[in-house]
Amino acid sequence: MRGGKSVDEGSLFRIASMTKPITSVAFMMLVEQGLVAVDTPVHHVLPEFKDIGVYDGGGGGVPFVTRPTAEPMRMVDLLRHTSGLTYSFQNRSNVDAAYRDGKIEGWHGGHDLDGFIGALAKIPLEFSPGTAWNYSVATDVLGAVVRRVSGLPLDQFFKTRIFAPLKMDDTFFQVPADKLDRLTDCYTLAPGKSRVMYDPGAESAWSRQPKLVSGGGGLVSTALDYHRFNTMLLNGGELDGARILGRKTLDLMTQNHLPGKSDLAAMSKSLFSEASNAGTGFGLGFAITDDVAKTMVPGSKGEFYWGGMFSTAFFVDPVERLSMVFMTQLSPSSFYPIRRELKTMIYAAMT
Repeated sequence: MRGGKSVDEGSLFRIASMTKPITSVAFMMLVEQGLVAVDTPVHHVLPEFKDIGVYDGGGGGVPFVTRPTAEPMRMVDLLRHTSGLTYSFQNRSNVDAAYRDGKIEGWHGGHDLDGFIGALAKIPLEFSPGTAWNYSVATDVLGAVVRRVSGLPLDQFFKTRIFAPLKMDDTFFQVPADKLDRLTDCYTLAPGKSRVMYDPGAESAWSRQPKLVSGGGGLVSTALDYHRFNTMLLNGGELDGARILGRKTLDLMTQNHLPGKSDLAAMSKSLFSEASNAGTGFGLGFAITDDVAKTMVPGSKGEFYWGGMFSTAFFVDPVERLSMVFMTQLSPSSFYPIRRELKTMIYAAMT
């Protein structure tokens, strides 16, 4: 941290895509209320997506040519990243180039959540939903679903329905002024250079309320708060008398939902994600270890996990009754294999 201040249990970290499991839990809470279902077509809640097509040509200044989707995009496609959506930083297609041109993913100054959905729905999908896997803004779209179905702003839903019951008092989209001194500095690696400052804690962009409240990556939290979230998951949806989800709902979320019980090695079109590929399936908001041998890292079949772009990580192992939270602030998360080394050390210590 700046000025030599040490990291401690109260330090705040930008958890980026570790926001995604929280958004997925929020959606499943609405499923339990009977307000939406896992197989509901997305356009039933977000009508902007009703006529979205699949890329079939064009882009780069030329009008897009599209073809109809073979099946409608469903909520399960948002949860497991089989929606056909993408991320602008993939840098691999005319579709993600259109995301960059439209500044689709900017949290400040661009679109609010409704504007984000409207702009996104004008850009074709990379593939027909359910036919491939691609890391994407799908969980941001899921956040818009939570907002419209619940009638609450996403940050208010999280605060009242998840964070307050779990006593996650240090998790938010905007760091309060009286807690800003606890926010760590955040670094990135620049090409040809060493570590450079990405976002200083004292003048952080996370000190301002974002215009686009990102269910895919906007939260700040502490190791202790996220540990409480993990413990709720490990306990089958309950912590200290507060029940967030039912046990069988979590059982459903933590199974491999990829078509044909496939893995990411077979289905992924993604240039980058927070998961390894071989032996890894995907559930309703989490990567799932489906074949430990193929991952070549110690673990258990059925453990689930995710991480964030600043190299944060968590996993939950229901077999060993074990969970881990790791917090740091350096991007890209693919720079150093810290997650693999952490898992190896943790499981090696078990006797």
